[in-house]
Amino acid sequence: MDQRIAVGVLGATGSVGQRFVSLLDEHPWFRVTEVAASKRSAGKPYSEAAQWLQSSPLPEAVADLTVREVGASMDTPIVFSALSASVAGEVEEEMAGQGHLVISNARSHRMDPDVPLLIPEVNPDHLALVDRQRWNGGGIITNPNCSTIGIALALKPLHDAFGVRALHAVTLQAVSGAGLPGVPSVEMLDNAIPYIPGEEDKIERETGKILGDLTSAGVEAAAIEVSAQCNRVPVVDGHLAAVSVGLKGGSELDAAELGRILAEFSGEPQDLGLPTAPARPIHVLSGEADPQPRRHRDLEGGMAVSVGRLRPCPILGWRFVVLSHNTIRGAAGGAILCGELALARGLVPGVSGTWPSAS
Repeated sequence: MDQRIAVGVLGATGSVGQRFVSLLDEHPWFRVTEVAASKRSAGKPYSEAAQWLQSSPLPEAVADLTVREVGASMDTPIVFSALSASVAGEVEEEMAGQGHLVISNARSHRMDPDVPLLIPEVNPDHLALVDRQRWNGGGIITNPNCSTIGIALALKPLHDAFGVRALHAVTLQAVSGAGLPGVPSVEMLDNAIPYIPGEEDKIERETGKILGDLTSAGVEAAAIEVSAQCNRVPVVDGHLAAVSVGLKGGSELDAAELGRILAEFSGEPQDLGLPTAPARPIHVLSGEADPQPRRHRDLEGGMAVSVGRLRPCPILGWRFVVLSHNTIRGAAGGAILCGELALARGLVPGVSGTWPSAS
């Protein structure tokens, strides 16, 4: 008998929804039993409704599931949301109000004062916010913007050791981050687009909340000055960010010591041995032209962040390049890890047991 917890996926036919379905196939703790999408797809078998774009085959376990219309009632205690922000806010609130734990990839509730904006290695204590939410036994957890996740994960060990006072980030973001149908190919061929709607604001606002301190009144955002410039480039998967960082301390250190601090970082997911957690969240690369999306985006199943070109910055102090897989660590994989941590902490409605020891 399958003892895994039944989960649902909202927006299951889109690119991030498909990532959820693919990554959850044969997951040791979760199994997909419900999928939901737009009215256009509702009523069809998932294999017919989803224009499958993943490199792995469509999982047989979900192929014959009938797609529900988004907003219809669901039976699963955990609902992963890959909905667009245009519809996510209200639907996720309804799901939480019905007693589901909603783990969302959408921006709609990220900055709500009682909603954790969670990177499990960075701010697991923020999960305490779920107990302060107004929902009837349910809750909402969000994962950050796909570029913010890689940047904030790389900043965490530096912020803990020295304090971060300022950040300048220039991102080179993959076309898969635009979802489906995405950016027309004719716009991306022989081109780069120096504008992605809303991205710069997300990085500038979300970073402080993620690295902030949990208080009785909510999260007190870290006092970090953040400036971001975001660009779309013709890469399939993998967001690069060239960052310069101003630290409050550590001026006596060299690049080797800073690299060691980054490479040795780990968090609660590693301590618990959560199924989706990378053994090493941050890989520090020594190649003078690393990291590169095609070569390094899939490290540890796409869940590790790569850092390279660590060197002094004449303006802020230090600079380096961060690479993260935008649809795995930056979206579906990151949200699944949030779900695993929530389960390990006993936050899933109606579910008990010691899940970190589950096989």
